Amino acid sequence: MESVWDYPRPPRLERSAARITVLHAGVTLVDSDQCWRVLETSHPPVYYVPADAIAPGTLERARGSSFCEFKGTAGYWDLVVGETRVADAAWSYERPSPAYAELAGAVAFYPSRVDECRVGGELVRPQEGDFYGGWITSDIAGPFKGGPGTRGW
Repeated sequence: MESVWDYPRPPRLERSAARITVLHAGVTLVDSDQCWRVLETSHPPVYYVPADAIAPGTLERARGSSFCEFKGTAGYWDLVVGETRVADAAWSYERPSPAYAELAGAVAFYPSRVDECRVGGELVRPQEGDFYGGWITSDIAGPFKGGPGTRGW
């Protein structure tokens, strides 16, 4: 069992050999075991997948950006599957800060904005809140930042 309160700040970036899958509207968007995860105090892990592991033509650049004091400026992606569009379903750091250079171009999906995310075959429970994109599995213990009243932790 991993406690998110044992994760570091600034966040740690590490390779993950777990099979990551993302599905939406009946389409497998991602199926890869060549991913990264970011671990930060009070947050469930966030999984980043290589851009070339994402089903072609399913992401379109969205407007807007956000800034992470550690990773840099993130851009957002809309998910497009057939007639379905999900605004800001994913994000990426095209030019992350040097400590997170491996994330350049990799994409993280919000589990709450797609039909299904899995880590090693286990269905992910999305992190609460509208900003954070953590992936909660049975081996991750909280409490987690993101729910009502926790954003200022």
